[in-house]
Amino acid sequence: MATVNSTTSTNPAADLYAQINSAGGASAATSEIEETQNRFLTLLVAQLQNQDPLNPLDNAQVTQQMAQLSTVSGIEKLNATMAKLLTSYSDSQSMQAASLIGRNVMVAGNNLPMVEGQSVGGVALSAPADSVLLSVKDASGKVVQTVDLGARDANDLTFYFSWDGTDADGNVLPDGNYTFEVTASANGQDVAAAPMQIGMVNALVRDATGGFLLDLGSFGYVSFDKVLQII
Repeated sequence: MATVNSTTSTNPAADLYAQINSAGGASAATSEIEETQNRFLTLLVAQLQNQDPLNPLDNAQVTQQMAQLSTVSGIEKLNATMAKLLTSYSDSQSMQAASLIGRNVMVAGNNLPMVEGQSVGGVALSAPADSVLLSVKDASGKVVQTVDLGARDANDLTFYFSWDGTDADGNVLPDGNYTFEVTASANGQDVAAAPMQIGMVNALVRDATGGFLLDLGSFGYVSFDKVLQII
């Protein structure tokens, strides 16, 4: 027998922009901008002081040089702001990911391990369904239990279920690794249904790109952004 539960998870977005204009020490990028501006102004003043009175600097040329400096300065400031934003985002993601250690998460997959006669899996539907059918398979691929998980409306498309480890005849099956499939329909038409496996986050690992991988034990490593729900 299987029971079904709805889950509503929150994935609070960190306020990454709050620190962008916050007070703090001048960055290396800001110092470089100031140095560039100072060098430009020094050269401009020297150029003005030593210009040929009979052939003075063209106002349009000076204006163009000032505009170029302004463009370079703006780009440097934008780069510095983006770097700060990315750092804040990385810190926020690290904190969110670390908070998942010891918690169960739902990710794509059809593994349904059973421990002490209990097992939990999930389903993600693309649309409301009149019926969602669960088929549990043993290690050889044989279907050992089939359960109708019922209808699901638009507010309940992603949910998890528990299986008590019994087969179609009510016999208790041994603990071990099982898999499952889900099919769904509405008004006689098929509805896309994706199996979702549920695992506990054991550790957090940073990958080569600077992102985070969640260690889900026997399920392996899963990218932080692949988590569909937190249970």
